[in-house]
Amino acid sequence: MKTNSVDIPILGQNGAAHQEQPIATAPYRRRATRRVVIGSIPVGGGAPISVQTMTKTKTADAKGTIAQIARCEEAGVDIVRVTVNDKEAADAIGEIVRGSNVPIVADIHFNHIFALKAIEAGVAKVRINPGNIGRQERIHQVLAAAKDRGIPIRIGVNSGSLEEDILEKHGYPTAEALFESAMRHAGIAEDVGFSDLIISVKSTDVRLMIEAYRLIAERTDYPLHLGVTEAGTARVGTIKSAVGIGTLLAEGIGDTIRVSLTDQPEREVEVGKEILRSLGLASRAVEIIACPTCGRLEIDLFKVTKELEDALHGVKKPVKIALLGCVVNGPGEASEADIGIAAGKGVGILYRRGEVVRRIREDEIVSAVLEEVEKFQPE
Repeated sequence: MKTNSVDIPILGQNGAAHQEQPIATAPYRRRATRRVVIGSIPVGGGAPISVQTMTKTKTADAKGTIAQIARCEEAGVDIVRVTVNDKEAADAIGEIVRGSNVPIVADIHFNHIFALKAIEAGVAKVRINPGNIGRQERIHQVLAAAKDRGIPIRIGVNSGSLEEDILEKHGYPTAEALFESAMRHAGIAEDVGFSDLIISVKSTDVRLMIEAYRLIAERTDYPLHLGVTEAGTARVGTIKSAVGIGTLLAEGIGDTIRVSLTDQPEREVEVGKEILRSLGLASRAVEIIACPTCGRLEIDLFKVTKELEDALHGVKKPVKIALLGCVVNGPGEASEADIGIAAGKGVGILYRRGEVVRRIREDEIVSAVLEEVEKFQPE
C-alpha cells in the first residue's frame, strides 16, 4: 500500500510544537503512518520520534536490570527493550515491568511461550523475529494474547536471520528479501485481524538497511522502527547509526529509533537523542557547539569545552551554547546561539541571544557561561 507524506510541525517529546532555527521555521515533511501506542508513548501518526535502547544486564537479575533502566530514563530514553530468553528471564519480567517508569518491550527469540508469559506480565510491546519463532500457529497465539491485552507487536526482521526459502529465492539478503519477510509476517497478523504493528528491517550493512526501509516506507503505512543492527563500538557504531538512521529521518522516514552500540545503553540513548536533535526532530537539552580549532586558536578551548561539558551533564534546559576560539568566525557564530563565547588572546566576548554582554578573561569563561545557563529562560 503506497502512502503519502504529510507536512507535520516539528514536535518536542511532550507532543508540542517547538521553535528551533533554522529548521523549525517550516514544517518538516514526514511520512504518514498509522499510529500505535507503546505504554504511554505514541509511535507513528505524526507523534514525536521516540528513542529506544535495550538493557545489557541478565534479565534474571531484576534489580540490576531495573537500575540500568533507571539510568537510561535519566539519559532521556522513551522505551526500553528487555530480552526474555529463558525461564529465569520470563519469571523476572513482571518485577521489571513493575519497577520501571518507562514502557518495557519484551524481546523474544525462538520460544513463543516466553512471549505469552511476558504479555501476561504486563509488557507494553512484544518484539518478535518471525524467522525464528516457528510455526504460524505459535505466532497466532502470541498475536491473540497481544490483541486481548491491547499491546502492539514489532515485527523485527534482520538480514542475518531471514527464512531459508526467502534466502534461497533471493540468493542473499537484499532489500527485497527483507521487505518480503516483513510483509509475510505482517500479512499473517493482518489475516487474523491484528494491525497494531511496527516494522523494522535491520542490517549491519548501512546501504542495505536504507534501501529496505525505503521499500517499506514507499509501499506501506506501518510505523517504522529504525536501526543499524550490531553497529559496533561507540565510535564506529555511532557513525554507522548516524548515517543510516539520519539519512532516513532526513527523508521523513522513521517513527522510533534505537542505536545499537557495544557500550552501555545510556550511551545508545545519548547518541539517539543527538541524532534527533541534529535534524531538529527533538527538543534540545544543553547543546554545546565548539569550533574544531586550528592555528588561529588563542585560548585553551579543549579545557574550556571539557569543563563545561562535565559541569552541564544532565542539565535539561533547552539552551544552545557556542564556544568559538578565534576572531574570524567567532563573533558571527557566537551571536547565533543562546549563549556564545567569541575568544581571542586570552579573553572572550560573552553573547546572550545575539547581544554582547561583556568582555571576560579566559579563566572566567566557564563560570560565566554556567551563570548564564542558570539564568536562561527559554522563549
